[in-house]
Amino acid sequence: MSKSDDEQFIRNQPRHRILVVDDSYETNLFFKMTLEQEGLYVETYSDPLEVVQTFEPNYYDLVLLDIRLPHMNGFELYKMLKEIDKSVKVCFITSFEAYYKSLVEEFDLDIKCFIRKPIQKDELIKHVIEQLVTSE
Repeated sequence: MSKSDDEQFIRNQPRHRILVVDDSYETNLFFKMTLEQEGLYVETYSDPLEVVQTFEPNYYDLVLLDIRLPHMNGFELYKMLKEIDKSVKVCFITSFEAYYKSLVEEFDLDIKCFIRKPIQKDELIKHVIEQLVTSE
């Protein structure tokens, strides 16, 4: 599929649900506004403890998860979410690539999606669409 075919495919599907977890209000707002303009349903959280309390299996099509969070890092939250929903798709967000690489090794994770901040709208949309298309 071409990029425009992928975008059309996503728009023609039932409304996809995206969860964004980032401790930055500005990042959450940017992700929410950008993705909602593409017809996606977006919920944002800044506190990973709230996410753990409210997360339900098979509800979200994709989780965009910052690595540096209060109370726990994104990889710890990832493992908790995987215990609740083994099939949840996660795309990690960070501006600290070296930190990201060391944690991937430490937690021995096979990461399929990584978003480096700052990110442009088009690049964010591309990452999300790629993840949603591969889940169809």
